[in-house]
Amino acid sequence: MPTRKSEAVWDGSLKEGNGKMKLASGAYEGPYTWSSRFEDAKGTNPEELLGAAHAGCYSMALSSNLGKAGFTPKHIHTTAQVTIENVDGKNRITKIHLETEATVPGISDEQFQQIAAAVKESCPVSVALSNVPTTLAARLLGG
Repeated sequence: MPTRKSEAVWDGSLKEGNGKMKLASGAYEGPYTWSSRFEDAKGTNPEELLGAAHAGCYSMALSSNLGKAGFTPKHIHTTAQVTIENVDGKNRITKIHLETEATVPGISDEQFQQIAAAVKESCPVSVALSNVPTTLAARLLGG
């Protein structure tokens, strides 16, 4: 299994400085600042990238587990909301909320909900972030 690499550079002070994060694959490179992390300024932030990683991992794992159960999904769309808050004077990621919707022919909503919930606990990114409370809303679309 491969080891993946990403990197970040930061120049200057916390509030006036700026940085750039990039993936070694070259698929993404983007700026980040204090304002893009803790306010709504342009640019990205670690939580947004963490959310993308979690949504991507969850979608792939859901597809895999549906396949193992004998179902072939047509489409899976997952979003992740990652919340960072100040707790006792320290910034902490306090919760993650996943929302997924999928088109899966032949599956009942009950079967889909069971598989979706199990994947929330077992996808590799979920496991890595298991100390952060994570909720899931899963919706089965028509087949």
